[in-house]
Amino acid sequence: MDSQLLVNNELRAASDGATFERRHPVSGEVVTRAAAGSVEDAVAAVDSAQTAFLAWRHSPPSERRRLLLKAADALDARTPAFIQAMGEEVGASPLWAGFNVYLAANVFREAASLATQIQGETIPTDKPGALSMTVRQPVGVILSIVPWNGPVVLAARAIAYPIVCGNTVVFRASEASPRTHQLVAEALVEAGFPPGVLNMLTNAPKDAPEVIDTLIAHKAVRRINFTGSTRVGRIIAVKAAHQLKRCLLELGGKSPLVVLDDANVDEAVKAAVFGSFLYQGQICMSTERIVVDESIADEFVAKFAARANELPAGDPTKNAACVIGPMVTKESGPRLNALIDDALAQGATLACGGHADGAVMPATIVDHVKPGMKIFDEETFGPITTVVRVKGVEAAVAAANDTAYGLSAGVFGRDVTRALGAALQIDCGSVHVNGATVQNEAQAPYGGMKNSGYGRFDGRAVIDEFTELKWITLEPSVQQYPV
Repeated sequence: MDSQLLVNNELRAASDGATFERRHPVSGEVVTRAAAGSVEDAVAAVDSAQTAFLAWRHSPPSERRRLLLKAADALDARTPAFIQAMGEEVGASPLWAGFNVYLAANVFREAASLATQIQGETIPTDKPGALSMTVRQPVGVILSIVPWNGPVVLAARAIAYPIVCGNTVVFRASEASPRTHQLVAEALVEAGFPPGVLNMLTNAPKDAPEVIDTLIAHKAVRRINFTGSTRVGRIIAVKAAHQLKRCLLELGGKSPLVVLDDANVDEAVKAAVFGSFLYQGQICMSTERIVVDESIADEFVAKFAARANELPAGDPTKNAACVIGPMVTKESGPRLNALIDDALAQGATLACGGHADGAVMPATIVDHVKPGMKIFDEETFGPITTVVRVKGVEAAVAAANDTAYGLSAGVFGRDVTRALGAALQIDCGSVHVNGATVQNEAQAPYGGMKNSGYGRFDGRAVIDEFTELKWITLEPSVQQYPV
């Protein structure tokens, strides 16, 4: 067995010995055989986390910081193993896998720096001789559910931030990347975290509804953070609401890159290539809509297509220089092909690339995309992006906002004041002036608007997500009451 459950710092098989297979999307070969956790295993994981919480909530900040820093080093040391696992399980290039580990280690180090920043405040009070104040306290057991596309960094933020706030975590790993996620869990065990502070669970896809329902409903689970599709995020939010439990949701995106008429076209092309095709466009903040002023659109598209055509494609486990690897499942191809056909039938054109063959697809640019085409609205999540031609800043902002999503965006323009004005009008959780849509820094708040979810990972804002704010007063021992 390549991947097991982690309960109470012990790697173990599922309680009934069941397993499931992760197969390569092109060859069909088994790349990981993982433990298929059951409802019984889910309960055991939560019970372990609840027991550990009773002690971990009282751990001093210096101890949390020390262990988080050790975990960051342990992650760094596993970089070669992560590159191999991500290449085999999810078709990641060494560049994307290595970048994941780098970002994940930074998350643990940033979380360590927050250990002494979990603070309350004193509040003025009208009661003579009284002290009024707030404190932030840990919540309890946190259920963290993450996807396969940024498996190391997304796991890191779903684990490190709850833990530094004094919570314990049940980490439900992705069915597509169980071995990668086990490597993350192993790093925390190596760092010396007490048993039960982190428990990891994997399950077969067919068992997901029952296992997730059990985890959300367990009385010891107090909050849920979920990163994944908007469709599944809605389901999680409804189930959590039924249990009156707070969620942090980072969901889908249709990230626009706005290229104004005064943009440096060559720099905008660099950002478009990086944002559109890094990891086959399978990143929540991938550039899926490029809104270009018509006065420079022909020049931009020609240069963009030329660069996209140069990107090396293939199997990242056999060619380290590969940029465009296979998509995560062979079912991605037919879905994207249908979007291309719909767009072409309505007047769009292919600037480069073309149809997918199962999980294999070249870097593809669809030009002259307009509202009404399915690809204008639907998240593609593949090595394909769209170009929308507009006239003027107002029309560019309107096109950028003409989506149900609001995760990340970029604006290119030499007049920085005008570009900033556009950025302020775009409804996204993050907007980068003269930068790519794909950006993340552990010290900056990250999250979305609209159908991209709510709540914020990273930065000081994350403290609110994983603590309870309590009001406390210290009052004189003898008081007068009107009744």
